[in-house]
Amino acid sequence: MLISYSLRTLRYLLCFTRALILCIQQMAEAFRYSAILLCVVLVLLIGCSEQLQSSQGETLLRIQRLLNYPSSLSSWNSSIDFCNSEPNASVTVVCYEKSITQLHIVGNKGTPRLPGDFSIDSFVTTLVGLPSLKVLTLVALGLWGPLPGKIARLSSLEILNMSSNFLYEAIPRELSSLSSIQSLGLDDNMFAGEVPNWIGSLQVLSVLSLRKNMLNGSLPDSLSNLENLRVLALSHNYFQGEVPDLGSLRNLQVLDLEDNAFGPQFPKLGNKLVSLVLSKNKFRDGLPAEMTSYYQLQRLDLSNNTFVGPFPQSLLSLPSVTYLNIAENKFTGMLSENQSCSADLEFVDLSSNLMTGRMPNCLLQGSKKKALYAGNCLDTGDQNQHPISICRNEALAVGILSQQKKRKPSRTIIAISVMGGIVGGIALVGLIYLAVIKVKSGKTIQKSTTRVIAENASIGYPSKLLSDARYISQTMKLGALGLPAYRTFSLEELEEATNNFNTSAFMGDRSQGQIYRGRLKDGSFVVIRCLKMKRSHGTHNFMQHIELISKLRHRHLVSALGHGFEYYLDDSSVSRIFLVFEYVPSGTLRSWISGGHARQKIHWTHRIAAAIGVAKGIQFLHTGIVPGVYSNNLKITDVLLDQNLIAKISSYNLPLLAENGGMVGHGASSGASKDPSLSARKNQDEKVDVYDFGLILLEILVGRSLTSGNDVDALQDQLQASISSDDAARRSLVDPAVRRVCSYQSLKTTMEICVRCLLKNPAERPSIEDILWNLQFAAQVQDPWRGDSQSSEGSPVTPTQQPQLHITMHKQ
Repeated sequence: MLISYSLRTLRYLLCFTRALILCIQQMAEAFRYSAILLCVVLVLLIGCSEQLQSSQGETLLRIQRLLNYPSSLSSWNSSIDFCNSEPNASVTVVCYEKSITQLHIVGNKGTPRLPGDFSIDSFVTTLVGLPSLKVLTLVALGLWGPLPGKIARLSSLEILNMSSNFLYEAIPRELSSLSSIQSLGLDDNMFAGEVPNWIGSLQVLSVLSLRKNMLNGSLPDSLSNLENLRVLALSHNYFQGEVPDLGSLRNLQVLDLEDNAFGPQFPKLGNKLVSLVLSKNKFRDGLPAEMTSYYQLQRLDLSNNTFVGPFPQSLLSLPSVTYLNIAENKFTGMLSENQSCSADLEFVDLSSNLMTGRMPNCLLQGSKKKALYAGNCLDTGDQNQHPISICRNEALAVGILSQQKKRKPSRTIIAISVMGGIVGGIALVGLIYLAVIKVKSGKTIQKSTTRVIAENASIGYPSKLLSDARYISQTMKLGALGLPAYRTFSLEELEEATNNFNTSAFMGDRSQGQIYRGRLKDGSFVVIRCLKMKRSHGTHNFMQHIELISKLRHRHLVSALGHGFEYYLDDSSVSRIFLVFEYVPSGTLRSWISGGHARQKIHWTHRIAAAIGVAKGIQFLHTGIVPGVYSNNLKITDVLLDQNLIAKISSYNLPLLAENGGMVGHGASSGASKDPSLSARKNQDEKVDVYDFGLILLEILVGRSLTSGNDVDALQDQLQASISSDDAARRSLVDPAVRRVCSYQSLKTTMEICVRCLLKNPAERPSIEDILWNLQFAAQVQDPWRGDSQSSEGSPVTPTQQPQLHITMHKQ
C-alpha cells in the first residue's frame, strides 16, 4: 500500500511540475496578474482530469470486490493502466478520451450464484459510475436478484449482455428509456412475466435475445414495430398462442422460438430469413406456399410439432439451405427419387412423418450429406419403415388439425374459456342451408377413392377475429342457443347419416356444392354441403376460413355444427370439404308470406318478429367480427323459419365459398332488382345489405313475390305516397291477410323504414341499428289483442285507437 501510495503521489507531482513550468513560461513573457491566474487554472484542470481517470479505476476495483474477486479479474490492481491493458477472452476494457466506453467481463460456464451478502442494487449503483459506457457484457458471473431499473442511467448503452446469471422477476420498464440500445441479451436467467409491450419502442434494436428464461404469455404485437430487428431469439421459455405478424420486419434474419407453446398458425414472416427454428411448439397448420421463396434460408427446424399436409419438397432445393429438420410431425405426400437438392445441403431429418414414395437420390448420394428418414412409409427396403397402410390409416385419424395434448388449464385459459362461453353465444355462422329442394331422383353419387380426414379441432384458442371484435352486442350474447359444440365429423358418420350419400338424401346440386340431408345417431337432422376444392388452395388458407365458420354461430343464422375434410393420399391435397349445418325444417320466409306454404300465412306480429330476426342476423355479420361480413346478397328465399318460426339467414358472403363459385346458401333468385348502386361501387358496405333487407321487408308488407326492378320502384313510390296519405291508402297496399290486424302506428313505422332502406343513395339509407330500433318499436306498439288472435276478417284498428307517438328516424 505504501508503494502504491508513493507512485500515485509521484505521478501527481510530475503533473503538477509540468503545469508549473508552463506557468513560469507565461510569466516570463508577461509578468502580470493574469498569467498567475492562468497557472492556477491549468494546475486545477490537470489535477481534475487525473482524478476523473482515477475515479473510474476505483469503480472497476469496486466491481472486482463486489464480484467476490473472480479469477478472470485476478490481474486487476490499483497500479494497472486499465485503458491500455491487454484484452483477453474474459476481460476487456476499452477507453475513449480517458473514459471507459466498453466493459466485458465473462466468467466460467456454470459459475454458481454469488454469496448471500451480494447486493445487485449496490452492484448496479457502482456500474452507474461509468457513465460513458456504450457496451456492457457481464456474462456468467453469478449475479442474482431482480435487475434494478437504475441500470438505465447508463443512457449511452448500445449493447447490453447479462446472460447466464441468476436474474429474476420482470424485465425492468426503465430499459425502455435506452433509446440507443441496439442489442439486448438476457439469455439463461430466470426472468419471468411477459415480454413487455414497450419493447416495440426501442426503434434501433437489432438483436433481442431472451433464451432460457421463465417468460410466459403471448408476445406483444409491438414487436412488429422493430423495423431494424435482425435477430429474435426466444427459445426455451413458456410462451403460448399465436406469433404476432412479423411480416413487416424486412431485416429479420434469425428467428428462434424453440421449446415454447406457440401455435397453431404458422407465423407470418419476411423472406430474408437465414435461420428459422420453430421446433418443440404446438404448430399444427400446413406450411405456407411462400416458404419456397426463402432463398436466403440456411437452417430450417420444424421438428416436434404437429404440422400437417403435404411436405413441400422444393424446400430441399432452396439455394442456400444446409440444415433441414421436419422430424416428428404429420407431414404427408409422396417423395420422388428424382427430386433435386441444394448443393450446400448437409443434414436432412424426415423421420416420423406420414410420407410415402421413394427417397430422393440426391439425399442418398455424397459423403457430406446425412439423411434420416425412419418412421415413414417409404419404399426403401429398410426395416425401419412402416407399411403404407399405417401412414394411410394414421392420416385419416389425425386430420388437418392435430389433437391438443390434455393438460390442466391455467387461470388464463379458464378465463378465456368462460369468455368463450359467453361469446359462444355469439358464435354465428350459418353458411348455407337451403330451403327444401325437390330431391333429384336417379342421381348416382360415386364414392370417392379418397377418404375423409377427421379433424379433432381444439377450441382452446379463440378466433383472432372474434378477439378483435369491436364490441359484442346483446344480440350476439344471446348466441347460438341450444346448439351442440362445433366438432369434426368423420366420413363414416356422414355416410351413415346420409345412407351412404343415397339419392334419397340428395337435396340439390349448386355451383357451390352438393347438398344432402342427413340424420345423426342422436336422431337430429342436419344439412351437409360438399364443396369441391381446387388443388391450388393451401391448407393454411381454408383452415382460416374453417376457424371463422366454427365461431360464427348465432340464433338468427343457420349455424355450422362441424366439418370434415377429404383429400387424396398421393399428394395430400384436399379434394372436398364437408360443412355440416343445423336443419331448419319449416321452409322459407317467402313460403309463409306469399302463400306458397301449405298452412295459412303468418300474421303481422310474426312477420315483424321475422324482420327483426333478419336485422339482428345482419347486425351480427356487420359488427360481430372484424372485419365485418358485408354485401351478402340477401334474399327472402335465404331466410328460413324453424319450428318456432324463428327467422334464420342461410346465406352470407364468406371467402371459403366465394373462392369456390359463390356464397354460402343456395336460395333461388328473388326476381327483384339488386342494389342499383352496387355496380358502381366495389367496396363492401353495410348499406348494400340494408337495400336487400328493404326488398325482404317490402315483400313482407305486400305479401307477394317481387317480379322485377320496375315492380320494386312502383311499390316504393306507392309506399312513399301512402305514408303522407290516410290510413286506408296505406292498408290498400298491404297483404290482405294482415291488412286488418296491423295497428296504425306499427304499419306506418314499418312502411317508413322500408322506403328508407330502398333509397337510391346509399348514404341516405338507415343503419342496421336504426332499422332494429324502428322495427322493435313497430312490434311494441302493435295491439296485442288484434295481432295473432284476430282473424284476417276483423275490423282494422283506427288511428284514434292508437297512442300518438312521434318516431325519431336517425340518419347515420
